[in-house]
Amino acid sequence: MLIYADGSALACALGSGVESASWMRWSFEHRAQLVTSPLGVSELRRAAQLMDPVARARAHQIATSVEVVRFFDQSLGTAAMASTVLDPFGAIHLGIVVAHPEIEALATYDTALARVASIYGVPVVSPGRAEGWWEESPS
Repeated sequence: MLIYADGSALACALGSGVESASWMRWSFEHRAQLVTSPLGVSELRRAAQLMDPVARARAHQIATSVEVVRFFDQSLGTAAMASTVLDPFGAIHLGIVVAHPEIEALATYDTALARVASIYGVPVVSPGRAEGWWEESPS
């Protein structure tokens, strides 16, 4: 079983709050299962750009150690349908998760993506947050 991490999840490792600590612990325990896409890596790098050198170095370490999966043609079909309720990057993340035969869960801190993924029956993982947090979070 693989767990897909979007950029919001990967970027959690760059902070210093409670969610960051929870993410770091959880992602270390599940490091063999974590995957992302070139888009997730790009979002991580973009988040680190305005941060200090330590955060940028951490982002580089994550980007070079996490397994990166390629986009499937089938992912674009789901992404196209989801783009009516998600931003384009969120739709692509969802498309990858739904299309990849070995991905069984999504790690994200993005409210809209978590909501739509749950509608698709994809288990959502957000260490440091309560289960189902996206149902009570304002849009």
